[in-house]
Amino acid sequence: MLEGKAVVGETDMLQTMQQDALHLAAKALDIFDVTESTEIARFIKQDFDRVHGPGWQCIVGTDFGSFVTHYPGCFIHFCVGSLAVMLFRGVVNQADKENLFPALELLDANA
Repeated sequence: MLEGKAVVGETDMLQTMQQDALHLAAKALDIFDVTESTEIARFIKQDFDRVHGPGWQCIVGTDFGSFVTHYPGCFIHFCVGSLAVMLFRGVVNQADKENLFPALELLDANA
């Protein structure tokens, strides 16, 4: 089972969402070969979009750097062997922020 083999590097997700990400990665690796990183990323991204709403981005590979902006509580980076997975919900513009997370407006207004 992948969940026991995955090493979470960085995350700010709730534990339940982290488990969703690890479970989806395990499922993707059961379906696709480890060399099919684009298909693995597509599989994880599409399911997170369906379950947790639109705007998720997924990067899968063995060697990549990154510098991204994400919604609070919507980022995880973990490794399974030499394969790294980064999953996050990005922000495109203010309208997206208002439509996806209306409660964040209240936090911004109170800051």
